[in-house]
Amino acid sequence: MNGNRLVSDTNVLIYLLKGEEKAAEILNNKEIYLSVISEIELLGFRNSTIQELNNIKKFLSDCYIVDLNNIIKETAIELKRTYNLKTPDAIICATSKFLNLPLATSDNKLTKLENMNILYYE
Repeated sequence: MNGNRLVSDTNVLIYLLKGEEKAAEILNNKEIYLSVISEIELLGFRNSTIQELNNIKKFLSDCYIVDLNNIIKETAIELKRTYNLKTPDAIICATSKFLNLPLATSDNKLTKLENMNILYYE
């Protein structure tokens, strides 16, 4: 596993885009992989200004967006059933497992998942 690559949960990206230094430290100099779910969540904020959307699009252009595939889908189903996760969280976690990369998240519930490499952001 390459220490310069990770999957980021949407919540950490929101902190980063709001300018929080700690989020920047976690993601700095990393190859960032995102589930297509995070892309949808970031671009789907209802009250985003044109400037904010442009900033998000610029940021996303530097990330690797991972689409759903059958392995991610099946893993997400299992995670959802086992841990009672919301569907977006299950897909993001499944993406991390599929890529065998750590998941940066501020969602405390995700730290309880077994066989996951979690980088917890407080």
